[in-house]
Amino acid sequence: MAAAEGVSLNHISRESSDIRRLANFYQQILGFEEVESPNFGEFKVIWLRLPSSSVYIHLIERDPTTSLPEGPWSANSPVADPKNLPRGHHICFSVSNFNSFIATLKEKGIETFQRSLPNGKIKQVFFFDPDGNGLEVASREEDS
Repeated sequence: MAAAEGVSLNHISRESSDIRRLANFYQQILGFEEVESPNFGEFKVIWLRLPSSSVYIHLIERDPTTSLPEGPWSANSPVADPKNLPRGHHICFSVSNFNSFIATLKEKGIETFQRSLPNGKIKQVFFFDPDGNGLEVASREEDS
């Protein structure tokens, strides 16, 4: 039995040296909306919410005195090829307009890697946000 009860996802945070640029990306590409953010004084934050759900992303001004890894096995140097993302750190969103979403990514010049789940029912596209955070967008099974 788990120690925690009634668990649900509260938010995802991303550190950035340019939180406004990152916020604009998530607003333009995935439709997040900016919500009221607290004033922490010593660093800036922008909080975003996905209107169709209770998914929040907290963008936090990077502390220039630290270099936090994504995880214990993070690369020591950038690996900017999205084909590595299926086995790397990423956040996944689902969309109901997968094909037109892919066209929008291409129009914006965003490098992508596409594949499908082994059963072929769900299509996937992997790409990076402007700060190099891995993203996946998947079709919904009924929309494939």
